[in-house]
Amino acid sequence: MGQVNGYFQISIRDNGTWIVLYPPKEGGKQVRFDMADAFLTKWRIGYDKKILSDALAKVTEKTELRLTAEKIHPMDESAIVVIDSNHLNAEITLFPPAEGRSSMSRDEIIGELVRGGVKYGLVEPKLDALMAERVYCTPIILAKATLPIEGKDAKITYHFNTDLTLKPKMLDDGSVDFHTLDTICPVRAGDLLAELEPAVQGRPGIDVCGKPIRPMKVNNLVLRHANRIHLSEDGLKMYSDVSGHVSLVDDKVFVSDTYEVAADVDSSTGDVVCEGNVEVKGNVRTGFKIDAKGDVIVHGVVEGAEIQAGGQIILMRGIQGMSRGKLIANGNIISKFIESAEVISKYGYVQSEAIMHSQVSAKTDVIVGGKKGFITGGSTRCSQMIEAKTVGSNMGTTTLLEVGVDPTVAEEYRRLEKQVPELEAERESCTQNLLLLAKKLKQGEQLPVDKLLLLKSSQKRVAEIDNEIEEIDKRLDELQEDMEMKENGMIRVSQTAYSGCKITISGAVYYVKSELSHARFVKERGDVKIDAY
Repeated sequence: MGQVNGYFQISIRDNGTWIVLYPPKEGGKQVRFDMADAFLTKWRIGYDKKILSDALAKVTEKTELRLTAEKIHPMDESAIVVIDSNHLNAEITLFPPAEGRSSMSRDEIIGELVRGGVKYGLVEPKLDALMAERVYCTPIILAKATLPIEGKDAKITYHFNTDLTLKPKMLDDGSVDFHTLDTICPVRAGDLLAELEPAVQGRPGIDVCGKPIRPMKVNNLVLRHANRIHLSEDGLKMYSDVSGHVSLVDDKVFVSDTYEVAADVDSSTGDVVCEGNVEVKGNVRTGFKIDAKGDVIVHGVVEGAEIQAGGQIILMRGIQGMSRGKLIANGNIISKFIESAEVISKYGYVQSEAIMHSQVSAKTDVIVGGKKGFITGGSTRCSQMIEAKTVGSNMGTTTLLEVGVDPTVAEEYRRLEKQVPELEAERESCTQNLLLLAKKLKQGEQLPVDKLLLLKSSQKRVAEIDNEIEEIDKRLDELQEDMEMKENGMIRVSQTAYSGCKITISGAVYYVKSELSHARFVKERGDVKIDAY
């Protein structure tokens, strides 16, 4: 027979109403007092709760207990139906009839389920078993939902490197091997670039109340691409039309062919503007500009020039910016050295062997290694980690190192902060005009047409300025919250941090006042903490 829970039965006798307690068998559970109490309360049977509770706690054999001298009307077999909160299962608990009374038929049990709210999912085998052998005071699942069949998200497999954080190979002396750069992905015409596995829609289920259970929403994807790329007829495969370099930017695939400058970018070439990649075999002279949608590689030195790239910038020798040179890239920036220049990697990292008197910012890391590995002067900012051998100088050169805040976010914050007083000054000027003109009107003065137009335009502009300031304040709050949330920045100095260095981590500031060696700077409990490194 197997495991059977304990149960009870009401017996109506000449001397009152009795309860017969049956012990569990084969490791079953005792009857819960709350179940017995709910049943007796439903039938309005008075009794001593302590006596019944004590009897239930220690029943080991059939036990009879008189509840009350009053004889109640004997009851037939009854049931309680409970549907779980998710409507996935419906349980029925049967209570035995009083001695001599009748049990429920199959249809009556099904009727109890229906009255309890069950409209779907009857488990026929369990009902058959219950009809063949009654089980009392034990919840039994007699209805189950049909669960939904979950779908599958679309998936894109790219057949080229999409990891913009991949670092170039380092030589044994710690310098960058510019001849084995894995950060640019070559591609040939006809190469398969990506494949799409379409989303599979799920199928809804039905809960025990007869209502649909919706499957999880699947994510649909499409193969997004720029020019020089085509898709297969079914839209599931992507191919390159040209040979060049491939990259992924904001989930969109770009293929760029390369424009090669055989010598220097100077007066003989003029500025270079290219939809693809640019490779310069010589130098980029002062005053000239390169603007490429793809990557830029320069084998020589960049002087006081400006380079903008939709991809990466790689300088085999470096930049001597003369306080006017500028490098701006969506991707990584790798340069032998950086001196007196502004360097911005919007979404990647900056890697060099020396940074001198420059303003450098990166989305992720700034890594300065190789034989020299020093950062001296200027400011170096990124959101995650700055790593160098030496920072500052023994001359006490002011050197700012900041991590923990996305530089693009910080720059937007500073720009918007400057706009507010400018707008407020403009509003004050407009308000003065309004007051002056309104005063003249009040005095009955007839204003010329140009003054009336000024009055209207000033009123309109004041309203516009109020809206602009409101939007800026809202955006400043968002940026402030974004900056305060980042607490995981780190600065690692493997050799020496000299006095004159200002360390900022997620808003916490530390000034290096004496030389530190092998130091790791992190933020802990609102302050900059220094560990041995």
